[in-house]
Amino acid sequence: MTARLADVIDVLDAAYPPELAQSWDSVGLVCGDPDDVVGSVTIAVDATAAVVDEVPDGGLLLAHHPLLLRGVDTVAASTPKGSLVHRLIRSGRALFTAHTNADSASPGVSDALADALGLTVEAVLEPATQAPDTDKWVIYTPIEHAEAVRAAVFAAGAGHIGDYTQCSWGVTGTGQFLPGDGADPTIGRVGAVERVAEDRIEVVAPARARGRVRAALLAAHPYEEPAFDVFALQPLPAGVGIGRIGSLAVPEPLSTFVARVAAGLPATAWGVRAAGDPDLPVSRVAVCGGAGDSLLDAAAAADAQAYVTADLRHHPADEHARRSTVALVDVSHWASEYPWCAQAADVLRSHFGAALPVRVSALRTDPWNLAFEGDRR
Repeated sequence: MTARLADVIDVLDAAYPPELAQSWDSVGLVCGDPDDVVGSVTIAVDATAAVVDEVPDGGLLLAHHPLLLRGVDTVAASTPKGSLVHRLIRSGRALFTAHTNADSASPGVSDALADALGLTVEAVLEPATQAPDTDKWVIYTPIEHAEAVRAAVFAAGAGHIGDYTQCSWGVTGTGQFLPGDGADPTIGRVGAVERVAEDRIEVVAPARARGRVRAALLAAHPYEEPAFDVFALQPLPAGVGIGRIGSLAVPEPLSTFVARVAAGLPATAWGVRAAGDPDLPVSRVAVCGGAGDSLLDAAAAADAQAYVTADLRHHPADEHARRSTVALVDVSHWASEYPWCAQAADVLRSHFGAALPVRVSALRTDPWNLAFEGDRR
């Protein structure tokens, strides 16, 4: 059994849906032919030159961080990133990126981080917000015209729920209206209050079919001014979004928890630093793989005792400390996301088994490589 690149992409897109990516992000296939056979997969946080050198010819590099993101107008071989693209293409190697879609997916980057720290995930720190894609239509029509109206909106795309079609709900009531000057009522007369036995029909329809359903309704409805409502249905939470909230099996002091973080993540020159009372009991923890100071308010509202993330800046951290008792634990950006590599490897191994060799690069691609511990007074 062999795996095509397209087959691998299907598995990765199912695990890390591209629609979860932020609008500014660039995810998916960077270079490679989907019809080519993939000989292996190498997984890393960054597509650096050293990591690319590890990828066998004909293999796929799955990277978390996009190689090409903003302001890219050349991949000339004379540029650092362009030279990598050329090297990949010349040797039949492919590059695929799963970035903020992997951050939001469930399980995703922050789930892997939580697992590395021994946390049991309980909730999403900042749930993803999705645009409503389903409408609920409520239509009022005289009883004798109800079937014709139903048939029309069904033909326009309404009434689908899973594997079922022509789905609707109805109840009979009394409609009332007073035709004014200029009206041409189908039932009743101008100046006289009219009461009509009507059916209330409820159906769902894709939001993209809104125009078609409205046109079909108006064409089938007998009234000059049909009464109907359209409600955009909000999707139910699906456990996806940025960051996670987890718990420890047994509470421990912040100082012990910080040591846990240091032991659970790969060592870097950046190390692990924290802000908070060393004796603070920690049992509930918010985490966010990658840069997470945009979620400081969410962490403060999460009823957690500590927040683990990366790239915390002085002023946001200082402002947080002034208004919240949630301790901060700051780690290397690369280290916070590296556990995801093993998670992604498990996704591919569980699907392809021995047919597709999968390995996680052990190279430390964190850009910081020197550290000096200054005066701690």
